[in-house]
Amino acid sequence: MEKNKNFYFYNTAILLLLLTTLGCSDSKKDDVPWISLFDGESLSGWTIKGGEASYEVRDKIIVGSTVHDTPNTFLTTDKMYDDFILELDYKVDSTMNSGIQIRSNSFPYYRNGRVHGYQIEIDPSDRAWSAGIYDEARRGWLNTMDNNPKAQQAFKQNDWNHYRIEAIGDTLKTWINDIPAAYLIDEKTSSGFIGLQVHSIGKDQEAGTEIQWKNIRILTDSLAKYARKSPLTPIITKNQLTLDEEKNGWKLLWDGATYKGWRGARLDDFPAEGWIIENGELIVLSSGGEESAAGGDIVTEDLYGNFELKLDFKLTKGANSGIKYFVDTDINKGPGSSIGLEYQILDDENHPDAKLGNHEGSRTLASLYDLIKVDPDKHVNPVGEWNHARIVSKDNHVEHWLNGMKVLEYERKSDSYKKLVAESKYKVWPNFGEADQGHILLQDHGDHVAYKNIKIRPILSQ
Repeated sequence: MEKNKNFYFYNTAILLLLLTTLGCSDSKKDDVPWISLFDGESLSGWTIKGGEASYEVRDKIIVGSTVHDTPNTFLTTDKMYDDFILELDYKVDSTMNSGIQIRSNSFPYYRNGRVHGYQIEIDPSDRAWSAGIYDEARRGWLNTMDNNPKAQQAFKQNDWNHYRIEAIGDTLKTWINDIPAAYLIDEKTSSGFIGLQVHSIGKDQEAGTEIQWKNIRILTDSLAKYARKSPLTPIITKNQLTLDEEKNGWKLLWDGATYKGWRGARLDDFPAEGWIIENGELIVLSSGGEESAAGGDIVTEDLYGNFELKLDFKLTKGANSGIKYFVDTDINKGPGSSIGLEYQILDDENHPDAKLGNHEGSRTLASLYDLIKVDPDKHVNPVGEWNHARIVSKDNHVEHWLNGMKVLEYERKSDSYKKLVAESKYKVWPNFGEADQGHILLQDHGDHVAYKNIKIRPILSQ
């Protein structure tokens, strides 16, 4: 009886051990719902954009090779992604620069379809900025590796490296070989394709240099569950200058937090009502659609002549506003807006002003108000989304840009310009728009419009 009892306990213990082992094994199993972006056999689901570098599948690896006399080339996913976690492995030649595009796009209106967007850098050079974040064909460097020596040292030369990339909301995080690399908070782009770059090469570089990628997988569900914390301090770009902007002489025209550098167009100080600062946005409030009836227009304290101005703006339905330049606040001290050349800000679909004006189309979004119509093929993001305006004025040559596309240009003070003025509402103002310098103005037209990332770069005259 004692023998049977011992046998029973022995078998029970073995069974429990087996169950425990199996349970542990199951718990260790990777149950993350990864989706493979590469089938290991073909480039199905991918499209080549940009240049003419070559891509092939070799031993379940995507291999990209450099080609002379061609721009940057990208193998891009056919599917677009917004929030995701991406992991992949790559091996790059020590002489080659490359990168992983995320939330990137190619639009006909933007630089003839050039691929642009966030790039997770691959940098085998002594600089060692691999896993830093570059803004391809737009703003340049956003998050370098200058202050992250651990990440710089994590790169393995002539060997496989592993990237983890998290893009969730406005937050981008990267890891290289499990070492935290970049941590960026940026609102520029929320969706786009993923791309594998083969960089262009110079005549002195050898064609056929290769970069390889494998184990490309993405996670799009339950991201909060699987996202990792980063010990790094995030770089926040909103209302801040990027590294390249600082190098190229850009200045913040609005600091994102105060009214410093601005005043009312007819005031010594900033208006006490009609304008607010909220969530890093400078907002003119709705007051019934009347021109300068609430807080009134606001202007820069400084004057500008040759300059490049850029900013982001967001319209509400039926809203009207404007960016004016070469403004003289001593003109028209009566009712209405201050006088100056105007980059029109307007909801074309829902505001009647779009169909008015002395010159057809000259009161639509991005037009030179009442003078010159805008390119009808302009690209406008929907009401409630951010659009990007850019104005360049150099030696009387002026350009209006919208969302990266030049939509009109003209020669200030020219005979053709003066003829347009004579046919417009501005004919009552002698030498309208011909001053050598003036204020920059944001208009209060009684509608809710938000502005952010207001930056200016003085241009030296030739």
